[in-house]
Amino acid sequence: MSVGIIGGGVGGMMSALMLARKGLPVQLYEKNEELGGRLAFEGNGGEYRIDRGPTIVLLPEMLQNLLSEAGIDSSMYSLLECDPMYRIHYPDGMTITKWRDPQRMAEELERFSPGDGMGLARYMRDMRPAFLEGKAKFLERPFLRKRDFFTVDHLRLLGRLRIYLNARQLASRYFKSERAIDAFSLQTLYVGGMPSGSPSLYSFIPYAEHAFGIWYWKGGYAGLASLLSERLQQAGVQMITGTAGKIKEIITEQGKVSGVITEGGTFHRHQSIVFNGDFPHLSSMIKSENLPGRKGYKPSCGSILIYLGTDRRWNRDTNSSYNQPTDQSVITHQFFLPDALNDSLRSMAESGKFPSDDHELPAYYVFNPCGIDPDAAPEGHSVLYVLIPVPLPAAGDDSQSLDWEREGNRLADRVIRDLEARAFPGLRVSIRWKKVRTPADGAAEGWYQGGSFGIAPTLAQSGVFRPQIVPYPIKGLYSVGASIHPGGGVPIVMQGAKLVTDQLVRERDRWTGT
Repeated sequence: MSVGIIGGGVGGMMSALMLARKGLPVQLYEKNEELGGRLAFEGNGGEYRIDRGPTIVLLPEMLQNLLSEAGIDSSMYSLLECDPMYRIHYPDGMTITKWRDPQRMAEELERFSPGDGMGLARYMRDMRPAFLEGKAKFLERPFLRKRDFFTVDHLRLLGRLRIYLNARQLASRYFKSERAIDAFSLQTLYVGGMPSGSPSLYSFIPYAEHAFGIWYWKGGYAGLASLLSERLQQAGVQMITGTAGKIKEIITEQGKVSGVITEGGTFHRHQSIVFNGDFPHLSSMIKSENLPGRKGYKPSCGSILIYLGTDRRWNRDTNSSYNQPTDQSVITHQFFLPDALNDSLRSMAESGKFPSDDHELPAYYVFNPCGIDPDAAPEGHSVLYVLIPVPLPAAGDDSQSLDWEREGNRLADRVIRDLEARAFPGLRVSIRWKKVRTPADGAAEGWYQGGSFGIAPTLAQSGVFRPQIVPYPIKGLYSVGASIHPGGGVPIVMQGAKLVTDQLVRERDRWTGT
């Protein structure tokens, strides 16, 4: 049985590697010259290089177990724990430092909101069993039939998870202060969702931060793509990249896949196809079938991404804004929030616009890898990554009504000025390399409507309601990626690759009678 995999993101690479280790012949098609998808580097071709997409490593044990299953030993890479995990800044100068250590985190909460330290103890106590059970029942299994999801056992678990609440509402059951609620619900932004628009199921993310920590992949998270690519070559996977790897159509015959046709018109025969891409694009590649199910999906939020190379490195002596008595060091991960995060996000989502007033900047995130990895930039220099979540025009809107290049650069300049004033003195004059990416760049690469994280993690697009690894009643067709159950985030997408591999091998054995 020959398997063709369309898309060389982390889901496609992991699926290819796992299937090859099961003895299946695999061809991987990628329209870009390099594999990795969102897991890639940006740089100036010289001294500066930084992750393009994911930067925060969560669920390290899951990540390591899945890599081990794919034949990659932990000795082949290095994970460094971020301690503290990150810092949250507010316009009035207040900061919240997030610690993995529960005692230290409780003390930090008590510092600005007396009584919320006890809320942390209740939160962790309640979330632990829910996470362990939810991981086994929701993350580690597909829902090929809706009745597999709607069991009495699952419905009871959803009740205990209070699925009728959104992530922000769940946090408010444990914390009184609005800013403490921010600190335990903003994590839905990691997967492109609003805290008030994502179901409480996504509260697993802030819980996982405190239970398992936040980690840094030494050298940059995109190093995982390079490692997987090397292992694919060693496993004998044929990788077809660039123009030759762009797929025009998936061919089906009598309800089963038979192969793919490239943009150049070449037909490649396969008995199984795994689609690794933003799911809403899949239906347009299958012209011979009348596909069931809904056609429209809500995209995740977009992002303005700023990549900087500077001839300055910030530390405790030059970064005067860090005034926490418990820690004076520059921190790798930082969030800069408006006074009212929820109101700001809701206003942008409803208006489809981001604030135009310099005194009303949107939320943004900063990644400073030199804070944990001195080798991330040349000595005395830094690389920085700034991510600004932005609303996307509603489906059907005139995409030309927003000049992303102009507006993106305008917003980037405002944020850089703010960042200099609040945390990185001398930033603007130190910049030697700068690049800005917008949702228009993402859309040009195949990101659904320019969304940075696939489809949005809403209640109607989660669990059984999210596209599944067997997306249509077409024999031999599978899907994997951030838009597919179990969802976004590198370890979760890798878990999706395991689900695809296991399902494909089961069906192969059933077809062949082995």
